[in-house]
Amino acid sequence: MFKKILIANRGEIALRVIRTCKEMGIKTVVVYSTADKDSLPVRFADEAVCIGPAPSSDSYLQIPNIIAAAEITNADAIHPGYGFLSENSKFSKVCEEHDIKFIGATPEQIDGMGDKASAKATMQKAGVPVIPGSDGLLKDVEDAKKTAKKIKYPVILKATAGGGGRGMRIVWKEEDIEANWDSARKESAAAFGNDGIYMEKFIEEPRHIEIQIAGDQTGNACHLSERDCSIQRRHQKLVEETPSPFMTDELRERMGEAAIKAAKAVKYEGVGTVEFLVDKNRDFYFMEMNTRIQVEHTITEEVINFDLIKEQIKLAAGEKISGKNYFPQLHAIQCRINAEDPANDFRPSPGRITDYHSPGGHGVRIDTHVYAGYQIPPHYDSMISKLITVAQTREEAILKMKRALEEYVIDGVKTTIPFHLKLMDNEDFKAGNFTTKFMETFEY
Repeated sequence: MFKKILIANRGEIALRVIRTCKEMGIKTVVVYSTADKDSLPVRFADEAVCIGPAPSSDSYLQIPNIIAAAEITNADAIHPGYGFLSENSKFSKVCEEHDIKFIGATPEQIDGMGDKASAKATMQKAGVPVIPGSDGLLKDVEDAKKTAKKIKYPVILKATAGGGGRGMRIVWKEEDIEANWDSARKESAAAFGNDGIYMEKFIEEPRHIEIQIAGDQTGNACHLSERDCSIQRRHQKLVEETPSPFMTDELRERMGEAAIKAAKAVKYEGVGTVEFLVDKNRDFYFMEMNTRIQVEHTITEEVINFDLIKEQIKLAAGEKISGKNYFPQLHAIQCRINAEDPANDFRPSPGRITDYHSPGGHGVRIDTHVYAGYQIPPHYDSMISKLITVAQTREEAILKMKRALEEYVIDGVKTTIPFHLKLMDNEDFKAGNFTTKFMETFEY
């Protein structure tokens, strides 16, 4: 087992990893920018190393600085958390070259799943259902028109190196192809330095359901059931839950087996997720594989009593998976509490938290790194905390979430708490009647 792990991240995920490491008897090192010098991860890690000024490009994305911090502190492994360098194959490779274990996927796995067109081809070969679409990247706009005619409108143009909804365009008829082709390529080139575009059939009334997987270094894999991430805004998740209110036992079995096929196809190492779109007929299609821990891993932990960060570390150290699949025994919901103003188009609201009181009670979990007096910097993701409730039934979990949100006090900045309170009272949400388009008609 590792003796010392460096956490190459910040905020609540850095603190989350520190906690598990302490429980495993592993020493911790956290790297931080000048903006995070007063953060809780810096306070609670065994060692802390400043790696640069506030902008992430000068600190949390600086591979040489992070490797130097690992070497001077004699860390034998690096946990990248999520975001930043967690799915960066170069970082994984550099760790390998410096004999430091990267707690995550191998460079080859990251590259293979990071390129959307390549990932789709791999999944097709493995027998995982994929969305009908182009055979790899489109050559030009005429190729796009020909492909769209074959798979039938509506279609969606996607950047092969994309993420977060960038480089994505829905096209409903042929006369709109050319303009959307040009704008998708320009946006992709600007955001990712890659203007490669592929096409898929646009799935109407979709749900975003992901399967948590784990794989060991021998090529074995298992699944830990699903999470429903359909409540999104601009392709950014707002609320997640497990089990999905749309799920059936038969669908869970089929999706679980497909996720295991996906993991075995790339000999996946560590924990990750296979993400699917599920249509109104409960037909599902591979969307992407996330080769890292997810923000919403918490709800899976709560319904199966399983520490996924601990599992990540054990798998990276060479331990094997148990070989069994895991299924939800309870119902859990997670609300992402962000420093944003939902009444003003969710505009970011950085600033100082003047008063802070977190809710408690049975079945309430808070993952956060903030406190009264904490200054939320403008340089990073606006997440303040993750509020999780767990109960015997979905109805009870919703009622518990509403109660917890009413108790939650964060003054000094705008937050998404009022939005989540309104969501918990929404009749369609309470009935489980929602798709990824829910936020397009939800009125705040």
